[in-house]
Amino acid sequence: MIFRLIAYICSPQKKQRIKKNITMNHQYETVLILTPVLLQEQVDEAVAKYRKFLTDNGAVIVHENNWGLRKLAYPIQKKNTGFYFLFEFTSETSLINRLEIEYKRDERIMRFLTVSLDKHAVAYNERKRRNVTLKQQVELQQQQS
Repeated sequence: MIFRLIAYICSPQKKQRIKKNITMNHQYETVLILTPVLLQEQVDEAVAKYRKFLTDNGAVIVHENNWGLRKLAYPIQKKNTGFYFLFEFTSETSLINRLEIEYKRDERIMRFLTVSLDKHAVAYNERKRRNVTLKQQVELQQQQS
């Protein structure tokens, strides 16, 4: 997301306007469901393709998780299972549109969902990766104070 900041420099003659472009990186999470007819090598190849796409376009991958073959809640394209894969990454917002276009073009992907994470979701994911529950975190804070 690009924000335009307008700053005024006070001078005796006149006020000058200066515009600066500031790019903000947000943290995102995307889950892919790949078709179950693929071999494990093909799944790894598809995941490597999107990992490379993200890193080549300036995204920083924070975490990735292979959930494996799971049963779907309802049939998608007459299939009851799919390979799930999760990426958590930080990037500019302009990358998301291009990423989702790539997902739509790939016939190996049955479904995908990309969400922007707020500060609470980022904190929750970090605690989850460290296997710290909220109750344990409160106890640690009480011990430190």
